[in-house]
Amino acid sequence: MNNLNFGIKQHINLSVEELVAYALQKGEGSLCANGALSVITGKRTGRSPKDRFIVKDEISEKTVDWGERNQAISADVFQQLWEKAKQHLKEKEVFVSHLAVGAHPDYQLPVSVVTEKAWHNLFARHLFIRTLDATHQSQAWLLLNASTLSLAGEKEGVKSEAALVINFSERKVLLCGLNYAGEMKKALFAVLNFLLPAKDVLPMHCAANQGKQGDVALFFGLSGTGKTTLSADPGRYLIGDDEHAWSSRGVFNFEGGCYAKCIDLQQDKEPVIWHAISQGTIMENVVLDPVTLLPDYHDASLTQNTRAVYPRENIELRVESNCGGKPACVIFLTCDLYGVLPPISKLTQAQAAYYFLSGYTAMVASTEVGNTQEVVKPTFSTCFGAPFFPRFPTVYAQLLMKRLQETDASVYLVNTGWTKGSYGEGGERFSIPFTRKIVHAIVDGVAVKADYEVLPGFNFLIPKAIPGVDSLSLDPRKVWKNEEKYQDCQEKLILKFQANFKKFQVDHVVEKAGPQLSTQSIKSI
Repeated sequence: MNNLNFGIKQHINLSVEELVAYALQKGEGSLCANGALSVITGKRTGRSPKDRFIVKDEISEKTVDWGERNQAISADVFQQLWEKAKQHLKEKEVFVSHLAVGAHPDYQLPVSVVTEKAWHNLFARHLFIRTLDATHQSQAWLLLNASTLSLAGEKEGVKSEAALVINFSERKVLLCGLNYAGEMKKALFAVLNFLLPAKDVLPMHCAANQGKQGDVALFFGLSGTGKTTLSADPGRYLIGDDEHAWSSRGVFNFEGGCYAKCIDLQQDKEPVIWHAISQGTIMENVVLDPVTLLPDYHDASLTQNTRAVYPRENIELRVESNCGGKPACVIFLTCDLYGVLPPISKLTQAQAAYYFLSGYTAMVASTEVGNTQEVVKPTFSTCFGAPFFPRFPTVYAQLLMKRLQETDASVYLVNTGWTKGSYGEGGERFSIPFTRKIVHAIVDGVAVKADYEVLPGFNFLIPKAIPGVDSLSLDPRKVWKNEEKYQDCQEKLILKFQANFKKFQVDHVVEKAGPQLSTQSIKSI
């Protein structure tokens, strides 16, 4: 266990009620009328990827995919920052919780979370796992969050007043000047994403749920594509909403709670999330009515990335073990701005590898600082979560292929974005109820039995009919009013896919599984 010699006083493993009381006492937040603790994170209302670093040493030098996403920092700089953080906390009260990430006992990673703010510790208590397996205590990690410590930027070897540094050799995570709590969650996600592949386990940025017959479904997707919303299904048992791993024996959750988007939350469309936000939970950057103190989920004046964090216990239908068997189906959620992708496509295993590596979607209510518009631009995020995966992309793609070959799970690409036209040019976004029907057809086994036809260009298999769904809506060609504009947008998107995929060195079969133009275009992308 790491040395926890921090602060003049340590509050260790406090209850939810105690942490809320301290947060209110210290003026860190206020109580909402629904019983949640409401907090404001300041100018950083999302993750700060430009301030994220990994210590480059013998362990990481040849195994991390260094670059803009995984920025290198020296062990000496890390040590200087660590000592500065310790000095910063020397005269403060600190909050400590001994928790874990990884629900499966064979892969669980203990972590001691030390924070100077009570609400950050409450966040960790809700989101991480509270039942510890003593087997792995010698491998415990230490996460230190000095959220009010301001750094000197380049003078201290970083880029701004804030920094997040992961040190694999010392099993430490350091956060300085970062008040947005999601940074803690994604830091430990990155840690497991680095460690698990060496154990033949695929870490995934995905949600997971289970049917009454024990059938498991996975939902991959970037923030804003519907991962949390669609996995929180009133008719299925939730495993988790965001971070999982897939071993040869099945899947398991990394976390013990959920971190759900709140923007435009409505009780009738997202009842599970609505009811989960209650006494003792946390709401980040959600605007409250000044009179009633009720949350205004439609107010995005602070950020589009409003959030709520709550324990899995707040969800009635959940898998108690936090683990599941081998998945029967895998769903890639994508938000297509061009409006040319079908609402459901069945993928071959080669196509699954191609679209997993591509990770195409749009930045909707982005979790990164600086992205404030509702939809910024189309993007490609490898493995549907590029910022969180330290190793080379093909490591994760090869593990995905291995798991698919072992299970023969069906893979689908589901467009939760635009149809009938592109974004801002006459198109409209698929509604949540519509997409739920598509998802239900997949998880209930209806889609796998459907008759399919090939969609030219992308060469997807698309169903001719799905019960309860207008058949015309299943084929994007049939809902556009202008066929020429449809072809033009399809061509633009195909060229973007091809340009993005040039960076990958993969088998010829996987490369050819991507979209193809019948006649190559010289149009600018």
